[in-house]
Amino acid sequence: MSDQPIRIAVDIGGTFTDLQILDARDGTVRAWKTPTTPEDPSIGLLRGVTEAADRFGFSLPEVGLLLHGTTIATNAVLERKLARGVLLATAGFEDVLEITRHVRRELYKVDPDPFPCLIDRDRRLGVPERMRADGSAERPLDEAAIPGLVARLDALGAEAVAVCLLHSYVNPAHEQRLKALIAAARPALPISLSSEISPEIREYERSSTTVLNALLMPVVKAYLDRLEARLGEGGFQPLVFLVQSNGGVCSLRQAAEQPARLLLSGPSGGALAAGRIAELLARPNLVAVDMGGTSYDVSVVQGGRVSVVTQGEIDRLPVRLPMVEMRTIGAGGGSIASVDSGGRLTVGPRSAGSRPGPVAYGRGGTEPTVTDANLALGRLDPDYFLGGMMKLDMPGTREAIAGKVGTPLDLSVEQAAQGMLTVTNANLGAAVRLSLFEKGLDPRDFALLSFGGAGGLHATDVAAEMGIREVIFPREPGTLSAYGILYSDLVQDTARSRVMPAVAASLPAIEESIAALRAEAEAGLARDGVPPERREVAIAADMRYHGQAFELLVPWPDMPDLAALLARFHVMHRQRFSYADEQEAVEIVTLRAIATGRLPKPDAAEPGPAGRPALKGHRRAFADGDWQDLPVWDREALTPEDRITGPAIVEEPFATHWIGSGWTARLGAAGALIARSDA
Repeated sequence: MSDQPIRIAVDIGGTFTDLQILDARDGTVRAWKTPTTPEDPSIGLLRGVTEAADRFGFSLPEVGLLLHGTTIATNAVLERKLARGVLLATAGFEDVLEITRHVRRELYKVDPDPFPCLIDRDRRLGVPERMRADGSAERPLDEAAIPGLVARLDALGAEAVAVCLLHSYVNPAHEQRLKALIAAARPALPISLSSEISPEIREYERSSTTVLNALLMPVVKAYLDRLEARLGEGGFQPLVFLVQSNGGVCSLRQAAEQPARLLLSGPSGGALAAGRIAELLARPNLVAVDMGGTSYDVSVVQGGRVSVVTQGEIDRLPVRLPMVEMRTIGAGGGSIASVDSGGRLTVGPRSAGSRPGPVAYGRGGTEPTVTDANLALGRLDPDYFLGGMMKLDMPGTREAIAGKVGTPLDLSVEQAAQGMLTVTNANLGAAVRLSLFEKGLDPRDFALLSFGGAGGLHATDVAAEMGIREVIFPREPGTLSAYGILYSDLVQDTARSRVMPAVAASLPAIEESIAALRAEAEAGLARDGVPPERREVAIAADMRYHGQAFELLVPWPDMPDLAALLARFHVMHRQRFSYADEQEAVEIVTLRAIATGRLPKPDAAEPGPAGRPALKGHRRAFADGDWQDLPVWDREALTPEDRITGPAIVEEPFATHWIGSGWTARLGAAGALIARSDA
């Protein structure tokens, strides 16, 4: 680790790039925002760091550590800006990627949309080999056929190669030899092996993950090359880690080799922050909602733990990798409102993004957004957006809402704007409700943790709709995902699929697999320079009842106590699915090792009092069907003695909070503003 005192966490979103800056010399933590540059996110990143250095008085050479959350992989998949890839599969299994799982999500649609397939049939090639399920070779790899395969790769213009051979999760020898032969012939060609990125059962999911990883390798490498080229500017040469979907960070080397692990890079920072806040506030059950410019991300902290799943998806493409469990919908400050031909008002998922952005930004936007609705109703101050760095266009905003929503629906500007917020809040509430109900959880047992630049304007209304009685607005909510990243650790996941009954007779095989996983995990941490005293390796198992087609991820801290593992599985199964059968045979499908390298974490100092009145004044805002003069509070000047009664507005440089009618808010521990329902 570097001895330089400044640590910076960056979360690059669709609209803004958020920064949290920690100065280890005095523990000061500061926040900064700058517009995202979609054409090259590294431009906005470096600009934000430079602006923060000028604003907060540190020099670029003093930055020792940069922790970087990025949407580069996610956007590349969503926009299909991927490399031209070729899939090499066991001969006869070239079509697994297109056959998928035959899951029909739209049961009553005559012509359902097919699942996406990122590699066309003419670029899926069969390899003469066959590995059995027990790891023995039924047909050895035909090395004489490899020169012909290489020639086909050249003819197809392959920019990346995905290799997914049958049962390679048991025995990767054929995949490894195939990679060695191709790499010897074409050293510059990126190659992704399923036995390296996702060594688990289920051919379709493993193939999909391997293909995504391969197609992202040139994309992410190009971005990392641009980033590294800029890192030397002005003496800015920090140690850089990238945030993964599992909530940990990884080295640039691993990010370049396994970019599929970055697919939930940015949003996972918010879940990390939620876990930390749950501990600081002694609130073990939180629903964390992150509302930025383009999306609304929901994650759940239960019993003080952030939920992690072993498989997710992006744009209906399965990704068989550990990731923070999160539900994302297209609802943010930039979500566009429109009236369809049937006279129905919709909001999102289309977003104005950062360019042109909402009409209020004055950058050429013409379609009204959620931010515009909040401005039109007086909830945002046109002269204090982003702490006064950006002036908002109130006349243009009202004109756009009137023309695009008010006139078609025969509503006033206020009614149209309120309708936009009502539709938005219903969508947000549905996402929260589904995230809890699918786990059998009652919203009334949870507090709502609201963050993101737009989240505070909707939190109390969404909570009221859900029956949630407490809303927490953390300190610096507009950059909270970056705050979570600031305190992250280096995390590496390794897995080994081996289906076996969860009985005592299986313990020798289990212990053998776990020993191999531990050795692999320790080697990975050592390769990234983590000293032994900062290493931790946790064991978990994917388990199911015999005959089930899905598993639960069960922690196994007391390994090799099999009885404790089984008891934990039954409890988790009952909680998730409302039943458990302790007499039913249980199987272990996959064993996992979660290796953590603890990064040094300087203590953050509590900010001193602002030394100014907490009540800034009053502003006309539309509430409860009429215009009212509402109190406007200064978040940074609040003290525990201040009591905020809704309707009221609370402002800080990078976020504004709406305290609805029937809610009372006060300052709590760790600088959190806690609102409670009076009902």
